[in-house]
Amino acid sequence: MSPSRFEEFLSKVTSKVKSKEAHGMIKKELTHHLQELSQSFEKRASSKAEAEEKAIQEMGNPYTIGEKLNQLHKPKIDWLLLALFLTIASISFLPLINGVPELSLSSAYFISRQAIWYTLAILVILGLLFFDYRRWKNFWLPFYGIGISLLLCTLLFGREMNGAKRFVSFGDFSFDATVFSLFFLFIAWTGLLTKINTFNSWSKQCLLCFLFWTPIFLYFMLPHFSLTIIYFFSIMTIFTFSHVSKKLAMKVVIANATVTASILFTFAMISFSRGGYFFHRLAAFINPTADPNGDGYIYILVKDVLSQAGWFGNGIFNDLSIHSLPEAHTDFAFPYLVYSLGWVFGIFLCLILLLFVLRISSNAFKTKDLYGRLLVIGGATFIAVPAFWNILMGLGIVPIMGVSLPFISYGGSMLLFYAAILGLVLNVYRRKDIIEPTIVKVK
Repeated sequence: MSPSRFEEFLSKVTSKVKSKEAHGMIKKELTHHLQELSQSFEKRASSKAEAEEKAIQEMGNPYTIGEKLNQLHKPKIDWLLLALFLTIASISFLPLINGVPELSLSSAYFISRQAIWYTLAILVILGLLFFDYRRWKNFWLPFYGIGISLLLCTLLFGREMNGAKRFVSFGDFSFDATVFSLFFLFIAWTGLLTKINTFNSWSKQCLLCFLFWTPIFLYFMLPHFSLTIIYFFSIMTIFTFSHVSKKLAMKVVIANATVTASILFTFAMISFSRGGYFFHRLAAFINPTADPNGDGYIYILVKDVLSQAGWFGNGIFNDLSIHSLPEAHTDFAFPYLVYSLGWVFGIFLCLILLLFVLRISSNAFKTKDLYGRLLVIGGATFIAVPAFWNILMGLGIVPIMGVSLPFISYGGSMLLFYAAILGLVLNVYRRKDIIEPTIVKVK
């Protein structure tokens, strides 16, 4: 065949396609069609040159094809997801209107700080929106190393607050290293699990098990139980959708089941060495009235606050401070909003968050790139797990622990973490029609 003849046709087609990233995929697809047509015409006794010419004529006007492909293969923005994000972002300012009584700071201080954090969050989203996320795919080991290093630094040099180490300080600058470690581990596991079927030897499967459980052990040591739960369920979800072969999946599950018993035993020993703090909190969740002035107090308080909410609440300017509901701007933002604006608003908020997560989840299956799909699935899980846990925690259905409500609870580190995830989700959606498919069925 004459490459120059086809290349001239393809150049005319791609001249109308604005996205240069899509040119390679378009040329590959059209070359395949041209070759098929050319071979078909050759079978009808045409010469090779005539067959190629007929194949090009059969394809039609290259400029018309290019204009149609330009509409099909162009970057897209998920405006619905952005609208949901802005709606949730606006709600995040409501718990700050009355200030934070236990910190004796005005509402203006917290609202201005939240505005600054959201400005930075939007910059993070924009920064991650316009680069090629596939560049991170093969760097899972450095990302994993950074994540583990942050956890070790926190464990060794972190500042302890409320019985746990989270913040690492450099002079006057402090940051929540545990949250950033979670992001790097997320990127690492997403890249690693695109290659999961290469871990087919016993030694590699042991390595995989070690890599999975090491962060969990370090989160336990801090201790940071909420991030442990988020990490565990999110990585397991990514693994489930990683196109792992059934045979390998069974081996990995069996290996991890064996390790689970050891991890639970270690966790029990750590908790016991810390005075049984975790078990006291668990007992308070099961029967809060057994210790109404101790660990059970917060469960009774939250239940009392919600019982006074009513359908339309007590107004955003209310006297909730007399109930001394702690962390109403962070961990208990949901009960506060229900008390202030009523169960109607609470149901609306739950639906908005559910729609937000479902929209992200549906976007995962709109891309045919495996790495991009795993990024979006993982992103949806990293948002869904803390969102549902926080709401259920506020309703008294699950144990209370330090879990913020994504995009609503006050706090810069977690907001930037969720913003980075949203930026990656939007990035994958933006490129879904301009990159070559990489998903193959695993037998």
